[in-house]
Amino acid sequence: MNASVFPFSAVVGMDDLRLALVLNAVSPAVGGVLVRGEKGTAKSTMVRALAAILPPVDVVAGCRFSCDPAAPDPACPDGPHEVDVAGGTRPARLVELPVGASEDRLVGALDIERALTEGVKAYEPGLLAAAHRGVLYVDEVNLLHDHLVDLLLDAAALGTSYVEREGVSVRHAARFLLVGTMNPEEGELRPQLLDRFGLTVEVAAPREVGPRSEVVRRRLAFEADPAGFAARWARAEADLAARIADARRRLPAVELSDSALRQVASVCAAFDVDGLRADLVTARAAIAHAAWAGRTEVSSEDVRVAARLALPHRRRRDPFDAPGLDEDQLDEALEAARQDEGDGPDDGSDGPDDSPDGSGPDRPDDGPGCGRPDGGPDGGPPADGGGDDDAPAADRTPPEGTPEDPETGDQPPAGAGAPAPDRPAATPDQPFRARRLEVPGRGSGAAGRRSRAETSSGRVTRARVPDAGPVSRLHLPATLVAAAPHQVARGRTGRGLVLHRQDLREAGHEGRESNLILFVVDASGSMAARARMSAVKGAVLSLLLDAYQRRDKVGLVTFRGADATLALPPTSSVEAAAARLSALPTGGRTPLAAGLLRAHETLRTERLRDPRRRPLLVVVTDGRATGVRGADHLGQAHRAADLLAASGVASVVVDCESGPVRLGLAGQLASALRGEVLRVDELAADPLAASVRDRTVDARTARSRTTRPATRPATSRPRPSGPRRARGVA
Repeated sequence: MNASVFPFSAVVGMDDLRLALVLNAVSPAVGGVLVRGEKGTAKSTMVRALAAILPPVDVVAGCRFSCDPAAPDPACPDGPHEVDVAGGTRPARLVELPVGASEDRLVGALDIERALTEGVKAYEPGLLAAAHRGVLYVDEVNLLHDHLVDLLLDAAALGTSYVEREGVSVRHAARFLLVGTMNPEEGELRPQLLDRFGLTVEVAAPREVGPRSEVVRRRLAFEADPAGFAARWARAEADLAARIADARRRLPAVELSDSALRQVASVCAAFDVDGLRADLVTARAAIAHAAWAGRTEVSSEDVRVAARLALPHRRRRDPFDAPGLDEDQLDEALEAARQDEGDGPDDGSDGPDDSPDGSGPDRPDDGPGCGRPDGGPDGGPPADGGGDDDAPAADRTPPEGTPEDPETGDQPPAGAGAPAPDRPAATPDQPFRARRLEVPGRGSGAAGRRSRAETSSGRVTRARVPDAGPVSRLHLPATLVAAAPHQVARGRTGRGLVLHRQDLREAGHEGRESNLILFVVDASGSMAARARMSAVKGAVLSLLLDAYQRRDKVGLVTFRGADATLALPPTSSVEAAAARLSALPTGGRTPLAAGLLRAHETLRTERLRDPRRRPLLVVVTDGRATGVRGADHLGQAHRAADLLAASGVASVVVDCESGPVRLGLAGQLASALRGEVLRVDELAADPLAASVRDRTVDARTARSRTTRPATRPATSRPRPSGPRRARGVA
């Protein structure tokens, strides 16, 4: 037993996670576990402890791919191996995949240089080979690049890893227990990737004093004496490992009757899940649960437990929906299936306790709610700062068309001059499908789906001389052209080319990158008309949905009253941004300059953290800037815009001005930002969507639709070097 690893049996509570991991240990065909939960809930601790209770594996001596001596892989790159070849036994491995790993590190690397010059397949195994017949753990799987997640899940589903480079192909077995952990606050996985994980578990820290105290007590005891702590739990660990091995032996004999199979299909149909993967995973998990419980036939309770773990993440219909499962609906579906079959109630009470730690010293410490996701943070952050629905009539938003002070944009005071109170948050209109807003130029940021960038995959655009080290993406035509003039001097006599290192050329790819979309939203009194704010929120929510699909980071700055607030620091959690936006109240003056300066500071900080990620600033406002009388608030806002433009930030201004009198202030702001302006003629979400879709790259066309005072012509400003205007792409 590894004394440096916290024992699996010693983890307090976490019953659902414990059971999900054990079911996959019994039957890896279940398809892995995705663990979702807040930070500091022992997700990684429990996963790392799993390897210690897995049965040891028999391997062929010297095989880098851990072939089983009883049934070696006939296509093993280190083979062929004879059946029943001599081998040895080693513990099951836990292999961790870093978030920043490359594709070659994951699947393995082919030495193309040796393949071309020496004619040999020189293959260096990757992490998938190391994890074969063990556990592959991905911490923060939601931050892993999508193409790596695709490769990972394909290998897990097929049980085989394929590596192909320029016609050279290698394959090897890759069957492992896949476990991913993630904090939803840092962004979600795409639904297609969620569906590829067999089971999912929501974890949260216990809220009761007793379990929390016991967690701290055990952790401190482990840190004070790791070896002694592990020795005290060695018996519980050995018992659990023996029970897993026994369940594995029982697994082939477990029968899934037609009645149980109909229950599986009925439950999946009742929850309206897409496809049939849910049915397959639920059936496999039910069989594994029956084997774990010591039964040889699947019962209704097995189906219920399996569905509770296999279906929550497959019910999402919208990216902003949190996974979840109504257990009352689950019971009703099971009861309906039993009635259709004419069966009596089957509570599955026979057999031993199905908890992975049904007996052991930590059983009394499992307090209520320790391993349950109830009360966990599946939704967005709570709404804060909401307005009072009982505000006096005199403080409510005046109707559209109320005369305004052209100097400040303020509406006449309704009372004795006191600031108007916050107004209730408007409900966003229905989101629409938005076109892509693209940062001009070509970047080199993280892989995504928005702006053009130099990437490690995608369309081949050029050939380049490679840096020192192995060449993984050979540009074959350019390599042949470089080598051809030297063949006579190198003494070529046969049909093959004589290649040297200096002949090799590497392919340069162009794909798409993800960006940082920073929304700066005017929440002042001039935006407080409910229909207007609902349309604006609907538009921003649509752009957030587009950012989710394109794997962008998003941030939200709001300004109202006397200051601006960073309502959401840049994050990959679009769900959190949507929640903050929906709860955004309105009211007060319009500190536009403060909002732009807060955006500048936010982008400056993010540039230091992630210099390769290019930002796109989306300012949603009517262009007014108000505050205490006597100050040049509009001039301050334009000077702040100049500061943003000088830093090279691509910008787009969504003009929310409406009513019979329009000042064209948003157009002036867009000119100061060197960005595009979007006019809104109606307050409904659809016209706002149309203006997003129909906007053109041509700056002259955009300026012709915008009213600009003669004192601030756009042409009077020097054009900064390089394009900065955001582009709309079909």
